[in-house]
Amino acid sequence: MWTKQQSQAGQSAVSHSQVAGSPVVPFSSTSSSRLGSPVARTSARLGASLQIKGDITGTEDLQIDGKVDGSISLRGHELTVGSTAQLNSEIHTGEAIVYGKVVGNLHASDRVDIKKDGSVIGDISTARISIEDGAHFKGRIEIDPTKSRATAD
Repeated sequence: MWTKQQSQAGQSAVSHSQVAGSPVVPFSSTSSSRLGSPVARTSARLGASLQIKGDITGTEDLQIDGKVDGSISLRGHELTVGSTAQLNSEIHTGEAIVYGKVVGNLHASDRVDIKKDGSVIGDISTARISIEDGAHFKGRIEIDPTKSRATAD
């Protein structure tokens, strides 16, 4: 026979299991929605202690904080040159943000940003460019706004 005490005990058990399981559910649902999101972009990072001699190619965003001696090709993706980075490279990318030092030509289909302490010695070819006060640049700049559309196709 059913009693009020059994009903309360059953509700208590259900409430306890929901509370115990609730922290797990939002975590997994949030991470799965991020993975399936079309906005999510993969990216990689080369740390400050890494030194690479050779070519780098990829189809994801990349942040470099170490030293690279060789070409870098990330067509359509973003390259971030960290403040401790030293690149001696021919670079082809979608976007470049420079906080460190680049020696070599830089070709970006969309934009190039040279930040306050950034340095580029070489020619730049891009659709848009920004050079902050305090940045160092030595070379030629070719700006072609139609380049962004042509490379994206």
